[in-house]
Amino acid sequence: MSATVSLLDSVRVVYRVLLRQLLTRGRVIALVVIGAVVVLLGLLVGRAEPAEQFPPMTAAEIALEELEAGVFVVSLIGFTLLVPIVALVFAGASLGDTREDGTLVYLWLRPMPRAGIAVGAWLAAITVSLPLTLIPMTLTAVLLDAGSDLVVASALATVVGILAYSALFVLLGLTVKNPIVWGLGYILIWEGLVASFGSAAAKVAVRGYLSSILTDRTGVDLALGDLSQIVGVVVPLVVAVVALVLATYRLDHLEVA
Repeated sequence: MSATVSLLDSVRVVYRVLLRQLLTRGRVIALVVIGAVVVLLGLLVGRAEPAEQFPPMTAAEIALEELEAGVFVVSLIGFTLLVPIVALVFAGASLGDTREDGTLVYLWLRPMPRAGIAVGAWLAAITVSLPLTLIPMTLTAVLLDAGSDLVVASALATVVGILAYSALFVLLGLTVKNPIVWGLGYILIWEGLVASFGSAAAKVAVRGYLSSILTDRTGVDLALGDLSQIVGVVVPLVVAVVALVLATYRLDHLEVA
């Protein structure tokens, strides 16, 4: 079928259709609550008084301890759970739900470039996921009161993470049934456990690159953060592009009718 709709127009059409479908009250409320819990945790950690030690710690030592605690909270709660799970909920559903309920056929049969469908779904997922993660992650970093480097690193890593995870989970929604289950398996088992045991596994885990951004900007060593900030930003963006190309290929060869 030859495409008669331009790529830009197809992206716009798919984006508008899927954005309305993704913005359900239940999803948004549930993820806002999760974000609020992360912010509350940041507030509690930020206001916690350091344990008394003898001899007393210097101001520099206290600041370093607060920074290390802040990086740990952001890495563990934010980039192990909040960012990937929010991206999974919306990106996995963007085309996955339409594929499961049969409505994808109405987009698939339209004379538009398949790349427009993939990119439109990705942008729709990002539009919803980014504010639900960037706002609580940045606010959490501020409340941790561990310095501006942590705030900047948290915001940057959140944006990079949402872009990469959303593309991966758009592809996942086109590839498997029940993408939420498969995506949770990837997040909790591969990125949460397997990648922690070796640098080779970490290099195929988005979380490893987000950890590298945190380590590079704050100087606090993380188990997965052994790369430069440039690598931590560029590689996930390349992954996003590759995932969208594969999603386009999948749409070209998908039987939806």
